[in-house]
Amino acid sequence: MAAVSPLDLLDLDDLLSEEEREVRALARRVVDDRVRPYVADWYERGEVPVRELALEFGKLGLLGMHLTGYGCAGASAVAYGLACLELEAADSGVRSLVSVQGSLAMYAIWKYGSEEQKQRWLPGMAAGELIGCFGLTEPDHGSDPGNMATRARRDGDDWILTGGKMWITNAPVADVAVIWARAEEGVVGFAVPTATEGFAAREVRLKLSLRASATGEITLDDVRVPESARLPEARGLRAPLSCLTEARFGIIWGALGAARDCLDAAIAYATSREQFGRPIAGFQLTQAKLADMALELQKGYLLAVHLGRRADSVGLRPEQVSVGKLNNVREAIKIARECRTILGANGISGEYPVLRHANNLESVLTYEGTSEIHQLVIGQGLTGLNAFGG
Repeated sequence: MAAVSPLDLLDLDDLLSEEEREVRALARRVVDDRVRPYVADWYERGEVPVRELALEFGKLGLLGMHLTGYGCAGASAVAYGLACLELEAADSGVRSLVSVQGSLAMYAIWKYGSEEQKQRWLPGMAAGELIGCFGLTEPDHGSDPGNMATRARRDGDDWILTGGKMWITNAPVADVAVIWARAEEGVVGFAVPTATEGFAAREVRLKLSLRASATGEITLDDVRVPESARLPEARGLRAPLSCLTEARFGIIWGALGAARDCLDAAIAYATSREQFGRPIAGFQLTQAKLADMALELQKGYLLAVHLGRRADSVGLRPEQVSVGKLNNVREAIKIARECRTILGANGISGEYPVLRHANNLESVLTYEGTSEIHQLVIGQGLTGLNAFGG
């Protein structure tokens, strides 16, 4: 009997349009050419050529691809999701670069910015010529951004920003930072050029996860920006949280890419690795593992497609996005860990992608909402009761 790849078990390609399959193929080609041959070395060295990759991705329309106008592709949610899947099949850090650029920094400006801000930043960001980051998380405020310590105070016609942000993807190389701060009137957002006096971004080192990603700590030391830097349509905490919802959608798909790559590696290894005179793929315990993992991958993919179709037709509620992020990341990390057992000692080698994916998924499990936060979002949707802080 001929073997099939994990996502071919149920012929799930039948759910996609020809255009969506073309977008997927495009994303797969670029990562096969520009990422896979080098990513293990980037991970080992803790460095990644963000600007080079951004230019490559920009040429192909992958940055802010689900947005419209200003040089953005205006792709469907499903097409964007498929691109995220292929990017993360190479490495979570690479998908994070694209997600933060398009679904956080660009989306915040596109959704809440002035026309002047959109014209100034979005075309260059879509082309990969300008890099953006999204400053919400702080050293002491992660899951509870409503209590952020960063402050914005008026000074004549300007604003003065003081505080700090932590775990900010793209920050060390960014040209513009979307910064969220608390002012007298509530939470406000700003598009801050990183060359502004008082703005500093230090790269976070000694990471054991997402090593092929530029992660920074931002310091805001009385950063003075004009009123024109404020995002005029962003009013209250709902604005940055909506950006997180936008980015979480890409994670729903991206985590599946990491899981698929692990499963592909485990199947290839198991069919060639012989013990006791036969390939280990021929043993019942190994096949049971592969079957269970393939099953969860199919279910996660069906969930992603369903959510993508709803996003394109009627939109998604936050708790629906939380269902996807909670399930798919949780199952992806289980798959990565199980695949490592199939590879045995080779599972910890950088020659194989499995433990790199598992380590990366430890971060994906936490960022843009921990599993516990998403459980509470879903719980509130089920009961109508807010259990945050309870």
